[in-house]
Amino acid sequence: MLLGKATKDVTYSSQNTFPDRETAVSAFKRSKNKLFEVNRWSDLSGLTAKFELYDNRGMRSNAKMPQLGYFIRILLPTPSPENWVEITDIQENEEMAAFTVNPCNDPQDKDDDIDHFFTKESTSTFKVELIKNSIRASEIGKNEGINNQGKDAGERGVLNTLVAVGGWAAFQKLQWKKLTAYLVHKDEIEDNVNAV
Repeated sequence: MLLGKATKDVTYSSQNTFPDRETAVSAFKRSKNKLFEVNRWSDLSGLTAKFELYDNRGMRSNAKMPQLGYFIRILLPTPSPENWVEITDIQENEEMAAFTVNPCNDPQDKDDDIDHFFTKESTSTFKVELIKNSIRASEIGKNEGINNQGKDAGERGVLNTLVAVGGWAAFQKLQWKKLTAYLVHKDEIEDNVNAV
């Protein structure tokens, strides 16, 4: 159980290999589109969280390419409060695309409480890479600590602990493996999970 200032790092990934480089390059373009179309992440089959993209003013957005300062509202498929993250980094080149988010407050609220069960120092990076004839997709969680202390937790300290060590702990692997498999165009999930 993570209490106080304890943190963990976790990586979930999926990989798909194609018959030749040309096919892999074409598939990678589709992977990048899937990565950046955050609103479509909610369409994954089975049990999944709902993801909604918001612009830097806190208004719903249908953008197919998010920008720095955009927000994502995450609704878990369990009775729990909504969780917000802000896009703090975006990278893209011919063989890699990624964006990083940090927990943040609801952009439409005036308070400074972090509306997420992880602390504001936690990051999640969503990444797709073209490696020879393969595509690898990853969700890389760093410094994942429970937002259950101090003013950032607001009135959610106990609830954040219950979500982080209860519902999310059980659901996290399923959610991110399903997403990374989707990003590399695989129906079946096989690949690796590393927790530190």
